[in-house]
Amino acid sequence: MFRNNYDNDAITFSPQGRIFQIEYASEAVKQGSVTVGLCSKTHVVLVALKRNAEDLSSYQKKIINVDNHLGVSLAGLASDARVLTNFMKRQALASKMTYGRPIPVERIVDQIGDRAQTNTQNYSNRPYGVGLLVAGVDDTGPHLFEFQPSGMTQEMVACAIGARSQMARTYLERNLDAFADCGREALVTHGLKALKESLNQDKELTVENASVGVVGWSVVDGKKGKLEGFKLYDGEAMGPLLEKALEGSGGAKAEGEAEGEEAQTESMDTS
Repeated sequence: MFRNNYDNDAITFSPQGRIFQIEYASEAVKQGSVTVGLCSKTHVVLVALKRNAEDLSSYQKKIINVDNHLGVSLAGLASDARVLTNFMKRQALASKMTYGRPIPVERIVDQIGDRAQTNTQNYSNRPYGVGLLVAGVDDTGPHLFEFQPSGMTQEMVACAIGARSQMARTYLERNLDAFADCGREALVTHGLKALKESLNQDKELTVENASVGVVGWSVVDGKKGKLEGFKLYDGEAMGPLLEKALEGSGGAKAEGEAEGEEAQTESMDTS
């Protein structure tokens, strides 16, 4: 990307019909650390990889609790995400005070989409340089939405955004059919495995650089039970989740190696 005569503001179209500032904002999302979201019939899971600017600094917060039934994960500029999540918190509180109920997930996602799209209509504003995965539950069930800097929002079954997210998306596409019937723990395991796929070979998931957010409904005798409020797993709380997920991947790898050795032995015997 380079500077040209059509990127001085967010309201000018280029001759090709492009708004360059929106593309620059989308590039900021691609430069952010990866975050993954998955949705089943009962739960929604957000999994995020945290970064630290330098060895002396703490890791940046990637998953934010908006309300008891709602949370978001971010990729891109954290300061822009803070503005949007504060707006979401105000809207969630207003819904409780006015209507006495939690705000529907689709409605609050539409509101932040409208807010972002308005920035492309005013000369003095710029697009938000952040992408969000919004996870929540309401009377219609669990939902996962993707928010883009252009203001476009769409509901997803599974999604990954951020740097090197293509490898995570490949894992999600490969296991897509299994997500609908997954329980809470199985969905978290899938999320961590997808996140692990996006890492460089010299990096590993640890309790410092990974975090998980989960929200959903409990299931009692095959029926929907009580709301399990949005819960954030961070720091030492990530230990058991990582151990289970990595054990599963390690076991699968060992099993695959064993099958390969067995097949090689059989081929040697037949030859």
